[in-house]
Amino acid sequence: MPTTEQQWFDFAPAAPAAAEPAPAPLLVAPRPAPAGDRLALDEAGEVAVRRSAKATRYRLSVGRDGAAVLTIPMHGSERQARQFLESQSDWLARTRHRLAALPRSAAVWTIGTSVLWRGEWRTIDRAPEATPHVVLGGERFRVRGHAGDLRPTLEAHFRRVARIELPPRTWELAAVTGVEVREVVVRDQRTRWGSCSSSGTISLNWRLVQAPAFAADYIVLHELMHLREMNHSERFWALVEAVCPRWQEAERWLKNHGGALGL
Repeated sequence: MPTTEQQWFDFAPAAPAAAEPAPAPLLVAPRPAPAGDRLALDEAGEVAVRRSAKATRYRLSVGRDGAAVLTIPMHGSERQARQFLESQSDWLARTRHRLAALPRSAAVWTIGTSVLWRGEWRTIDRAPEATPHVVLGGERFRVRGHAGDLRPTLEAHFRRVARIELPPRTWELAAVTGVEVREVVVRDQRTRWGSCSSSGTISLNWRLVQAPAFAADYIVLHELMHLREMNHSERFWALVEAVCPRWQEAERWLKNHGGALGL
């Protein structure tokens, strides 16, 4: 499940009817859509442009950092790309403004820093024992010392917890929903909460252990339902609704807190 926000416009070049004569050749060929370039949009800033042979629509995506990418079908035109981008300028500005206002995690973690853990903002506190430990929401983590940046050490602990907890929970939910899974892996994904392959492999972002349990379960169930329906059709969302009634609440939490988890 990707972490970007998207808008799109279908690209469907019209073919001339068989009964009509072929049109006269154009004196000037349409300017091709740019690739690997940037389009300037006065009020919303610049947008990176990417041409894709697989794309069937113009798609505008905005990452958690506010960076926007306009994907253009291989035979799309710059004129249509600009028209689509201009039509989405208000949406783009609103989305960037909202993302900029979302809570962010501190770059450096020290004693007293607030960190998302198990879905709550927890303060990193010293543990009372002599051996260097810190406490987050009642859970203790060993550190080398209380001075300096604690983030690398704590995130290493979080990844270990994720490898211990996420696969068994996935197998449990797979059994409950009757979905056959071949493998569960925990990864350091920077743009997705989770993904799945048609062969039955579920990949999960280790940062899900920092989210509330219901949101982590939603991502697992989302990917499990993809093993039944490999798309985002109405049928797919009906399957998600049936197994995860709180999916919309989970989506909102992940959207509002993804930036604080580095996504």
